[in-house]
Amino acid sequence: MRQSNENWSTGDFLNRRIANHSHGMAKDSSPRRQPWVADTEANKPRQGRKTRWLGMFFRCSAAWMFCLTNSHGLRRGLLSGAAPQLLFFLTLAFSLSVSAAGLPAEWQHEQPFTVPAPVLIKLNLPVETLDAARPALEDLRLFDDAGNEVPYLVERPVPVVKVVQNVKSFHVSLTPSNTVIVLETGLTQPLDDVTLETPADGFLKPVRVEGSTDLKRWQILEQGQPIFRLPNGVNRLHVSFPADTWPWLRLTVDDQRTPPIPITGARIRVAVTEPAPTEWMPVTIAERNENPGETRLALNLGAANLSLAAVQIETAEPLFTRQVTFAVPQISEDSIREQTIGQGAIYRVAIEGQPVTESLSAPLEGLVRSRELLLFIRNQDSPPLPITAVRVERRLVYLVFLARQAGAYHLLIGNGQCAAPRYDLAALDMNLKSVAVAPIKLPPPVNNPDYRPPEVLPGIEATGAALDVTAWKFRKPVKITRDGAQQLELDPDVLAHAQPGFQDLRLLHGSNQVPYVLERTSISRSLAPAVTATNDAKDPKLSRWIIKLPQSRLPVTRLSCATRTVLFQREITLYEEATDERGEKYRHNLGGASWVQKPDRKSREFFLTLDGPPQSDTLFLETHNGDNPSVELEKFQIFYPATRVLFKAKSDDVVFLYYGNPRVTPPRYDLSLVAGQLLAVDRIIATSAAEQQLRKSSWREHEIPGKGGVVFWGILALVVVVLLVIISRLLPKSPPPA
Repeated sequence: MRQSNENWSTGDFLNRRIANHSHGMAKDSSPRRQPWVADTEANKPRQGRKTRWLGMFFRCSAAWMFCLTNSHGLRRGLLSGAAPQLLFFLTLAFSLSVSAAGLPAEWQHEQPFTVPAPVLIKLNLPVETLDAARPALEDLRLFDDAGNEVPYLVERPVPVVKVVQNVKSFHVSLTPSNTVIVLETGLTQPLDDVTLETPADGFLKPVRVEGSTDLKRWQILEQGQPIFRLPNGVNRLHVSFPADTWPWLRLTVDDQRTPPIPITGARIRVAVTEPAPTEWMPVTIAERNENPGETRLALNLGAANLSLAAVQIETAEPLFTRQVTFAVPQISEDSIREQTIGQGAIYRVAIEGQPVTESLSAPLEGLVRSRELLLFIRNQDSPPLPITAVRVERRLVYLVFLARQAGAYHLLIGNGQCAAPRYDLAALDMNLKSVAVAPIKLPPPVNNPDYRPPEVLPGIEATGAALDVTAWKFRKPVKITRDGAQQLELDPDVLAHAQPGFQDLRLLHGSNQVPYVLERTSISRSLAPAVTATNDAKDPKLSRWIIKLPQSRLPVTRLSCATRTVLFQREITLYEEATDERGEKYRHNLGGASWVQKPDRKSREFFLTLDGPPQSDTLFLETHNGDNPSVELEKFQIFYPATRVLFKAKSDDVVFLYYGNPRVTPPRYDLSLVAGQLLAVDRIIATSAAEQQLRKSSWREHEIPGKGGVVFWGILALVVVVLLVIISRLLPKSPPPA
């Protein structure tokens, strides 16, 4: 009897499941049912409906078989023998019923979560959601467990614009050791910052800030904050203090160590009472490059489409000041370049008798669509900073919706074709600031079971049109390790033998082209050339260094060297010996600069920017010593910009890079239309093998456009000879001598 009771209780459970499902189907067919997709494709039949009908059929069949086995006539005979088959049938029915509420097949990812009660919900969208969605979140959709689309609102809190205005009046007075500035604010709102205006340069002074309500009793608000403007361009002219209402402010600038500076004006800032919510998150330093006088950091944010407010570094350097610049990869004219999106300053300074003051974060207000953020630190002649970590301040994004019932909900993201939804948000017409953030943590996005997992860069063809490569002189095999988006940096062989604008670059898989996008970076690669120091026999006071490059026509942009001489001033000139169209050599100047070295100058390096790329592989660096001893130079380096090719390929593809065709026009690929996808995905580093020379250069390729060639000069010489012969025959012959 115990078994019978257990079976009947299970049968009641199945009946309740069937009844619930029937109720759900009735609800599904009601006119209130919203379509899956909020665009023109919404009326297409959904794959989930067939699954639900099939699940209902199997569950009903399972219930019928279960009741059949519970009949008195078959309970003992069939139940024991059909138990394995029955268990398998019930398992199949249950698995189909679980996936009965299939998700729309047009969305790639989902994030399921549970709402405990019917209430207005405000969710903090994690970075995983922002990374998988489109930048403006137009592909975000929300569904309840019954398949109804739920209207929502995306809230992006932004900081209140800080009110900065000139003071009502100010008075400056000088004492033997201080400059005293008395300000009448003219405001009744709380204040938290004062900025001084001065034309002075090269100063560092501590400031004391006091507040008063009657010009008689003064309260110290801040003591020892520095104001400065340094020769490297870093400056801080403001002092901050706790927010409060002050009709009068008094600033005392300490002039004991340095002369007074003129103060020409002052501005005050109204305190922000409701700051926008943010959070700090660590980022990864994916790449670090030391360019001349500059550090370039490629930061991997871990996600795309982040609204950033600031970037902060961590360094153990005791004292420093640096200017910083932020940039992101930007698509421009069928190539990818670096676009500046912000700049600021970081510093750690100290004044004698005052605590160390530092500001290690620089503001950056904007949406970064790619996963990569470039940070440039201007070092000038100072050594690079030892940076141990970098953090970014992210502005939070919220999803607000009205949950009409408790239960499971599904957040869908990852649809590159849908339009932004349009909802009637009258129910959400309220002050969203008063809505507390729900303690619901969204799980990481998972693949939609009804969606076929996409390949990397879907819709982008890996091969293009066929190409005859008989006119190309060089090629390199490209090594690919994994499927996906590839990144290939051009080495000096390609840079020297390709055309200056890279219009002759071609990637081929078999006989078909592989579309690519050219990325021009700010990275400077360095090479150590072979250098020989010589003197001019005709002018012993002239010092000359012969610099041998690894290749001709290498796009060199800078030359650097160091010296062991501590005191000198020289004019440095760089040139090469070029050949004109007639084969005659001439001096082609590449650049020049003045080098002043003093004992108090810490750096002994010299950098020379070239006016243009050299055409030969031999450069000459000269300086005239006058009546002074010659300068000793060492540690020569040449720099060239790093250029990359971005494309899509598979690990088993046999790809070659062709170059060296001066008469071809630049390619035009449709890949440039979706180059943004190449920036949003992680790229795989591809490498190139040894150079293969397909054919030698012909004499025709060395002709200079507009200058003629060997054929032209040969024909011209022949014409001249013929004309001379004709003229000699037309001239009258001189009579024979008598």
